[in-house]
Formats: sequence, structure tokens, C-alpha cells
Amino acid sequence: MPPVPIDPAAAALIELLEQYFPAVDEVDSATESREIQRNMPKAPVVDEVASVQDRTIPGPAGEIPVRIYRPISAADSAGGTPAGAADAPGIVFFHGGGWTICDLDTHDGACRRLANEVGAVVVSVDYRLAPEHKHPAAAEDSYAATVWVAEHAADLGIDPTRLAVAGDSAGGNLTAVVALMARDRGGPALAFQLLIYPVIDSSAARNDRPSRSENAVGYFLTLSQMEWYRAQYLPEEEAGEDPLVSPHLATSLWGLPTACVITAEMDLLRDEGEHYGRALEAAGVDVTIYRAPGMFHGFFNMDAVLEGAKDAQRVAFDVTRSTLDNRKR
Repeated sequence: MPPVPIDPAAAALIELLEQYFPAVDEVDSATESREIQRNMPKAPVVDEVASVQDRTIPGPAGEIPVRIYRPISAADSAGGTPAGAADAPGIVFFHGGGWTICDLDTHDGACRRLANEVGAVVVSVDYRLAPEHKHPAAAEDSYAATVWVAEHAADLGIDPTRLAVAGDSAGGNLTAVVALMARDRGGPALAFQLLIYPVIDSSAARNDRPSRSENAVGYFLTLSQMEWYRAQYLPEEEAGEDPLVSPHLATSLWGLPTACVITAEMDLLRDEGEHYGRALEAAGVDVTIYRAPGMFHGFFNMDAVLEGAKDAQRVAFDVTRSTLDNRKR
């Protein structure tokens, strides 16, 4: 089947984004990129949730800021049980941004929507960023936050048997990595992983996949930018061969949680995400793989203007909700 051409609405949106989003490979530093990103026009809050709480939790190198979202449930709107009073599923969320930019605020809307659509308590993690903190800082912070959520599930109103991890782009990478760490370090037990256009392959062979050349320029995230992000994150070239950077290189993918992998037709990360989904499936993991036709890297949370984002969200949220509901005690 020939590839679907870029969606016209997506093409127009790419032009707009490129006027504001930092071209990280063309600025002087990660600090400058973050400043540009912070000064971008802010999206209005669309999804009200029952509550939002900012706090810090212990991490391997100091306190980790997190933001906790409680969903508006049917009971809330009917004046019944407050959100969080009963055991809800929990989702630990890791934001994207090439391990280098973005934060709790950039993904606030995404976490609000995820909480309400799944009916889950979402804990968004502000892990340490590169290049000030190279790998494995982000992975260790993300894992520590997941352990903390599991250990404090009762206080958070979370059912510990329905704990998931989720993230987009570099956050999708951290999602896959935390799932491996949890399996190999004896917990916590995870019920689900949602990987939205994840970075999977930072190895020496990373650019051998067709989508890395087919979508190298013209679709918001460029190959040059992806290489810049990689250089910020990795302490040395060989680190790209570490399964906690390139999770498809793990000796085994057996025993990992049920997964949903969302990719985009015009994303240079498309093929590695889909390869990882198929590798999980081959290892006996229940996997849903959805490629969004005509979409680009970063599209998922742009449902206000992209029908393709609405379709992808419907797949992701339905699979997440049904998987976690099926685990209900």
C-alpha cells in the first residue's frame, strides 16, 4: 500500500509550528532552546479535571517535581464519590522533548485529557534534562517516580494492580525503558505501557530504517534535530547500544506489560516504533500498533485542529482504558 500523503491540515500546522518551536540544531545551547520553547504561545486549558497538585518526591539525585491529576468521573459530575476516593487506575507519564526540553507545563493538556478519558490518576514526572544530566539520569528519575507511585498507591487513590506508564517521543522511550527496568529490578508490576511515537533506536544502526531517510526533513522533527537530541542525551557514542537507551536491544522482551504503540506516517521515528511493537508481539506481549495516516511527529495532542489526532487518541485511550478496566479487582 503506498504511503498516505501529508494531511493538508497537518501541513499547515507544521508551517505554523516551525515559526515558534525551537530549531534545536540551529541555536547555541539547550538553555536557549528551552527559553524559546517557554516563550511559545500557550494553549488554553480545555480539559478541567477534579484536581491538580504539584509536589516533589524523593529521587536518586534529589527531589523530583511531579504533577498529579485526578479525573472528573461520572460520580463527580453527579455529585457522588469524589475522584480518588475509590481505587482508580494510575498512569505515570513522561513528557517528550528529546530528553532536553519541555516540562510539566508543556504536557499539562495531554495529562488532563489522559486522566479524564481513561478515568485514571495521572502522575506527570519532571525528570532531569540533558545535557546537564546525561543518561541514565532521566531513566533513573522516571523509574524512581514509578516506584514511588506504586509505594504510595493507597494515598493517591490508585489501584496498584492497575498501574501503567505512558509518554510521547523521548517520553515514549522512557516508558519502554521503565517497563524494562521494572521487570528486571523486581517491580513495580506494570499493567500497561502507552508509547506515543517513541524514540526506540539510538544505536549505531539507527538511521538504517527507511522512515529516517523518507521523513528526514519537511515534517517538523528533522533528522538533524534528532541527532542533536541524541548527542545531548548520551554520555558517549557507545551508550546508544545500551538497552536502557535503545530498548529493542534488550536480550528479551518477554514478560513486559501490554502495550499500545502510536506512530505517525510522516515521522522519521515511525519504523522503529513499529519495529518495537512487532518485537514485543513476537515475545508474547499483547500489542496494539496504530499508524496515524498523514500525520507528523508531535501531532497526537493537537486534536483541536487535526482529525487524525482525534482518531489516534480514540485508539490509544480505548486500549488503555479497556486494558486497565480488565485488571480491576
